[in-house]
Amino acid sequence: MKKSLLVLCVWGISTALIPTFAQDLHTQKIPLDPTVKTGKLKNGITYYIKKNVEPKNRAELRLIIKAGSVLETDAQQGLAHFMEHMNFNGTTNFPKNELVNFLQKTGVRFGADLNAYTGFDETVYMLPIPTDSTGLLEKGLQVLDDWAHGALLDPTEIEKERGVVLEESRMGRGAQQRMRDKYLKMILNNSRYAERLPIGKDSILKTFKPESIKAFYKDWYRPDLMAVVAVGDFDVAKVEAIIAQKFGKIPSVVKPKTRTEYTIPLNGGTDVAIVTDPEYPQNVIQLIYKQPNSKEKSMFDVRNNIAQGLYNAMMGQRMQELTQKANPPFLYGASSYSDFLGNLDSYTSIALAKDPASVETALTALLEENARVQKFGFTAPELERAKKDLVNQMEQSLKEKDKTKSANYVQEYLDNFLHQKPYMGIEAYYAFLQKEIGGIKLEEINLLAKKYITDKNRAVVIMGPEKGKDALPTEAKIRTMLAQTNTDLKAYVDDVLDSPLLKTEPKPGKVVSEKAEEKLGITELTLSNGVKILLKPTDFKNDEILIQATGKGGYSLFPGERETGIMTGYMLQSGGVGPYNQTQLQKFLAGKTVGVEPYLNELKEGVEGSTNPKDLETTLQLIYAYFTEPRKDAEVVGGMLANQKSYLENMRKTLTPDKVYSDTLNAVLTSNNPDRRPLTPESIDKVSLDRGIEIYKNRFADASDFVFTFVGAFKVEAIKPLLEKYIGGLPSTDRDDTYKHPNIFPPKGRIEKTIYKGLEPKSRVTIVTSGEYDYKPENNIQIEALQEVLQIKLIEALREEESGVYGVRVSDDVDKLPTGHYRFNIGFGCAPENVDKLVSRTLTEMKKIKDNGADPKDIEKFVAETRRKTEVALKTNGFWINYIDENTFLGDDLNEVLEEDKLLKSITVASTKAAANQYFSDDNFIKVVLMPEKK
Repeated sequence: MKKSLLVLCVWGISTALIPTFAQDLHTQKIPLDPTVKTGKLKNGITYYIKKNVEPKNRAELRLIIKAGSVLETDAQQGLAHFMEHMNFNGTTNFPKNELVNFLQKTGVRFGADLNAYTGFDETVYMLPIPTDSTGLLEKGLQVLDDWAHGALLDPTEIEKERGVVLEESRMGRGAQQRMRDKYLKMILNNSRYAERLPIGKDSILKTFKPESIKAFYKDWYRPDLMAVVAVGDFDVAKVEAIIAQKFGKIPSVVKPKTRTEYTIPLNGGTDVAIVTDPEYPQNVIQLIYKQPNSKEKSMFDVRNNIAQGLYNAMMGQRMQELTQKANPPFLYGASSYSDFLGNLDSYTSIALAKDPASVETALTALLEENARVQKFGFTAPELERAKKDLVNQMEQSLKEKDKTKSANYVQEYLDNFLHQKPYMGIEAYYAFLQKEIGGIKLEEINLLAKKYITDKNRAVVIMGPEKGKDALPTEAKIRTMLAQTNTDLKAYVDDVLDSPLLKTEPKPGKVVSEKAEEKLGITELTLSNGVKILLKPTDFKNDEILIQATGKGGYSLFPGERETGIMTGYMLQSGGVGPYNQTQLQKFLAGKTVGVEPYLNELKEGVEGSTNPKDLETTLQLIYAYFTEPRKDAEVVGGMLANQKSYLENMRKTLTPDKVYSDTLNAVLTSNNPDRRPLTPESIDKVSLDRGIEIYKNRFADASDFVFTFVGAFKVEAIKPLLEKYIGGLPSTDRDDTYKHPNIFPPKGRIEKTIYKGLEPKSRVTIVTSGEYDYKPENNIQIEALQEVLQIKLIEALREEESGVYGVRVSDDVDKLPTGHYRFNIGFGCAPENVDKLVSRTLTEMKKIKDNGADPKDIEKFVAETRRKTEVALKTNGFWINYIDENTFLGDDLNEVLEEDKLLKSITVASTKAAANQYFSDDNFIKVVLMPEKK
């Protein structure tokens, strides 16, 4: 639920528009979810506990501190965030790095699972923890207790962490940051928030005394500003007892420092900022209407939030339709009402213009759409569709209430503690929605535009490239545009179609063979048209069915037509299907859970889909239509391609350091092969819609070489008739196609390249080792282990010991087709002066594994992380749809996943040593470095 958006008496809107029963909601308190156990300890700590068994044997723990960067003194800027870092560098029960070390051994990954963030008003620590090992949950709560009041703040560790935080600051520098610094004070009205960005100031991060951060910790990490959240598969009473026992010992603070609630003042005027930068390639417009927020205190506020959601949905649909026109006014646009910051909400309209000269056109389009809804309002059909979509979404949430992940719940309790937002629970909310939504009338919604869009407390921010600044509208011009009224404005025309999705009903096929893979719970059907279907019914979700259809070939079968091949899927999606254009199709599907996307890439073509049991037939109809009735829309595709060309032209006119770096790296790794070069404006000129349709029809003309996979909430016998009708009715020519693999892999030999680009003093490093490879499960698991143990070691070496990076990423990639290849990528950002030292340290760590094998403790961490990750993944539809589809495409054994435990036992010190010597190749070695421009 969002913040309350309308208190009608404040607006001066006639309450005659609101039914009497809705007005009575003012006096009704919002009920809180009774399944959540809440309380407050004597020292002031608040807690929220909820039993939830998805995923099984897991819990999500949070420690919330109602203190962030806005509370820092001038001398502490950046220390709220620095304090967050220090809680991972030594606490009472976990000295130095023992916290991360301990958690990794339990299967919790640093960064991916274990994490934290610091905002303006809060600091939040996140810890997912297994609950199936004795004492592990209690140990997890001990970690939260240590974070709350047991940080050691050792001066030596503080000195080591300075470099890490400064590197995080360095990585955030660039065009966006430079422009933000120019307009932030304006949109935040010179408030405290504008002076307290969480990252802080480098000058303070380099020089602050330990006493300063200790003072912040003492002042603000205190019981009355803390909350503990625990959601998961556990006994609520036991968790409550542990929380009381551990956190109850934290002493209350005598004479606590006042926790000031800072606000952003509203000046009533209109502010305009036009900012440019030599490294910013795009043209962005932000139109912000700021308003005081209001808390959700009664059921009337909940009803208002439903109205806000309906408004946002309808406005979002209109903005999307503008990009689907023959000559779109912008590349992207959106408008919605939501939280802003601190004490404010905002109605914000944003657009990405085609080029500097088109900024005025894009801003005009935003202003006109806002004015259109102010003047004419929405239409009854629009509101009806928005209501259908909202009810459908909430109905799904209700059906999935016992299959909702614990991580999805914790944000509700965090918002309650920090912002007093209530958490009703889906059952109560859905019942209220069903009761009230019919009474929300069009007149009510239309009045919102007059509240949201005013001539007071506005801010306009234009961001663009330095080279195009002369083509941007001036501040005077923008103010004139804001003041103008378009007298020629016409009401919105609702483009709808009520027609059968399929021109003719398919001629059903039959199941001609069926076999079961009992270990995996998969049934394989072969239909009379040659289509193979793999069915895996699950109970992981109550209302979800995922679909994947894959055929071999792709645009590899059309040499010299790569540009058209790449764009074919997008062009066909833009055209709609059957009798429906893209906009009409979206409206036709209102209130349904139907997602179908045809695609075509280099090696394969197919359809991705998602639905539920209720809408499965409509989804299958749409799949059938995409195979048999693709639709050509030359005007819409022409606009889409023109937008794409404009985007690429902007990227070329203002070459960013990241773009130059990624293009250079790509050229090195692919030997500058034309089939791997990034698209250019000239590439778009080569795209042919007519040829794209021919390619698409060729690849979808024969369904017999497709494999369809269905995973989710269905019974095999129940859906067979639908499969026979819509999949069995697909055309078949019984061809035997396959792809033509381009066989493009990193070149052999040693290549080192340095690029000089960028104004900021920051560098990027990528190291790649690669080579030929015997693709099989026994080798794949060794590659995965090598990736993880190297990642662990490089974080320890480059971050914790050298203090030279904020993060380091090691990734692995193995290819089976056309012949086996492997690749390791190592990447990090750092100070230019540290590149050589950190590269040398990286190679040293790789050599240690080659000489000695992996540290047994790191192998233990890899095994634990892999087991935990797989244990959770095996209970998700998303894992199975991708696993079955990919393994089938590659011809891999589907039973491979059942062998993981056996494969993990093969990971030893000796095996990692052998793998490192085989795969950390000195002969095939690529290093690409980005350095700032030479002055």
